[in-house]
Amino acid sequence: MQSASDLAADLAAHAEAVCREYLSNGRRQGSYWLVGNLDNDPGRSLFVRLTGPARGTGAAGRWTDAATGQHGDLLDIIRETCRLTDFADVADEARRFLHLPKPDGRPTIERVASGSPNAARRLFAMARQIRGTLAETYLAARGIADLAGTDWLRFHPTCFYRPDRYSPTETWPALIAAVTDSFGTLTGVHRTWLDPDGFSRANLGKAPIDTPRRAMGRLRGGGVRFGTTADILAAGEGIETVLSVRQALPALPGIAALSAAHLAAIDLSPALRRLYVLRDVDPAGDAALKALTDRARTLGIELIPLTPSREDFNEDLMAFGADGLRHHLRSQLAPEDAARFLPIGGQRDKTA
Repeated sequence: MQSASDLAADLAAHAEAVCREYLSNGRRQGSYWLVGNLDNDPGRSLFVRLTGPARGTGAAGRWTDAATGQHGDLLDIIRETCRLTDFADVADEARRFLHLPKPDGRPTIERVASGSPNAARRLFAMARQIRGTLAETYLAARGIADLAGTDWLRFHPTCFYRPDRYSPTETWPALIAAVTDSFGTLTGVHRTWLDPDGFSRANLGKAPIDTPRRAMGRLRGGGVRFGTTADILAAGEGIETVLSVRQALPALPGIAALSAAHLAAIDLSPALRRLYVLRDVDPAGDAALKALTDRARTLGIELIPLTPSREDFNEDLMAFGADGLRHHLRSQLAPEDAARFLPIGGQRDKTA
């Protein structure tokens, strides 16, 4: 039976092809493949050596993430990007990529990789509507009570969470958000694990675990959508950010891209006339705004940034309420959009 080191060496002989398959948002620079991280975000923090011997010092396929200190070989990349936990599954995926037969004549069993779009669709199908659940309670504690247009949000009472590959799997309640592409196809999900004991200022209702937010599936270009997009769209990083703005402007369609890097890369519809970018006041948010500004200009889309009073719009909502946030946003909207999206006489338009 082929050993792990033999499989890793075979993958190393095709290091660039492995990177193009599993770290597709990266790019080659000299003898290295550069990408943001093992979540396949764009960037330069993680680098994979593309040339060198099959084993030993300077071997092809060895990688390091300068931001986290993680390192490993191409089997580790397959394990992490496909969200696999058992080595047998990692080896099977490596053999599939290399077009090698399975050992011992074992039949091929169709498997849904735990990080794949199919796995994301399956998880979303297993979750329930959020009305009357801990997810609704969590959002309400963040000031988000109006849930119109949130069909892509669901709740799972016992969603799996594994801190790392060496730890046992735990279960926590979770807010499940579907990521869809511009055609409405579900390509991924975002999980926010929740504290079953409820909201506290320390964790804002999220579970007391190291990484209470994780995504799976294919995220680039898509996002979590609220309302029906036509010619106007508000785009932000976080689900709570976009929903906070919709508490003040409930008819304004929105999309949560889930990170600054993904916000910069959202697909922009040809029908879009105006894009509002819900800024997070930090360097990553500034970089995303610049990237989107350049893309929108090229496509002839007007881009208007919306800036919170505090660090983000959920902080504004919690501090000032929906009326205060609406007053703050009014002067930042295009005049025709103020007339279109601001509620009249205090009554919210919930048709979106």
